[in-house]
Amino acid sequence: MTMNRRHFLTATAALAGASLLPLSASAADTVKLGSVLDTSGIFDAYGKPMDMAMRLAVEEINAAGGLNGKMIDVTAYDTQSDMALYTQYGRQLTQQDEVDVVHGGILSASREAIRPTMRKTNTLYFYNVLYEGGVCDRNIFINGVTPAQQVEALIPFAMNKAGKKVYVLAADYNYGQITAKWIQKYVAENGGETVAVDFFPLDVSDFGSTIAKIQAADPDLIVASLVGGAHLSFFRQWAAAGMNKKIPMASTTLGVGNEHKVLTAEEGDGIMVAYNYSQELDTPANNAFKKKWAEAYGDANGVHEIAVSNYQGVLTWAEAVKKAGSTDRDMVIEALESGLSIEGPAGTVTVDPKTHHAVLDVHIMEFDGQKMKVLETLKQRQPIDTQAVCDLEANPNDNQQYEIKF
Repeated sequence: MTMNRRHFLTATAALAGASLLPLSASAADTVKLGSVLDTSGIFDAYGKPMDMAMRLAVEEINAAGGLNGKMIDVTAYDTQSDMALYTQYGRQLTQQDEVDVVHGGILSASREAIRPTMRKTNTLYFYNVLYEGGVCDRNIFINGVTPAQQVEALIPFAMNKAGKKVYVLAADYNYGQITAKWIQKYVAENGGETVAVDFFPLDVSDFGSTIAKIQAADPDLIVASLVGGAHLSFFRQWAAAGMNKKIPMASTTLGVGNEHKVLTAEEGDGIMVAYNYSQELDTPANNAFKKKWAEAYGDANGVHEIAVSNYQGVLTWAEAVKKAGSTDRDMVIEALESGLSIEGPAGTVTVDPKTHHAVLDVHIMEFDGQKMKVLETLKQRQPIDTQAVCDLEANPNDNQQYEIKF
């Protein structure tokens, strides 16, 4: 990814924790947005484009006159993929920088590291990443797809194409553990059998023994919920063993950070996924967005699922501030809870008042020549998994992450 000189200088200053305040503006003339992301370290392939997307949204809003006549001032911190720094910078944004909103977090662990601080300080928080579902907290809004939006669509599609015997691979932390349960649920509901579930720490990169186990189990379909650069080795080793020609695969994570562009076409072709966004969406909104991105950063190759989710999260928050006529937390929450919608690169994004999650379009896709080929689009899918356990209209003081029981 490249960016022009003006954007490079802007990004460099902010990544060090500096404030992006227009020279002509004073603090009283601004709305303060805080960002905390892994823009370096092992998760920077996710965090850097998320940061770029946030800045693009802010620049567009400021160029159009800001929010209620005030410019957005960004203060951003790089956690260097260190969970301890999420806690530190979360406190700094809320207690020292006194921002009006925080957009940030990538892994579920990073979300849970800063969410208590956001709630304690009454600082509105947006988590704009696909995740395992179940968070119920009136102070947070979540823009990423949940299992009922994504996995429930992907599994029957993949099973109809491949067969009923399913082998599950997942990252060994709460996202992978909980998502694996959702996969098993939807496999069973569609008349299938989960023959095995294997979990892997995030630093595991040798999958030779795993591939041998899969060969022995002889499943019809692999479903992989693997995360990060080390786990990308599985897909390479799977293809090197010739198994990608023998057993079809689906994934709930591959491609959200453009991993399919790191893999060769030979390694990635045919893998099935379901997300809210693809660069290949041929819509006026997405084409306009990619053009803006290319003008800012040189090309649109770096755009991915959670970068767009972050962009849409900033636009959703901004629309609520406009509707509220204020940055007051309670007034902005009320505006969001009105069923507010925005039109983003991935389609319509609507806030579900009951859960503070997003109602989203989901696209079933297949990797083809390092691209996500859209096969089917499912419009405005509800986060019914979290709706089953979370009702903030009835229980506004709820504050927990439910693990939905099957």
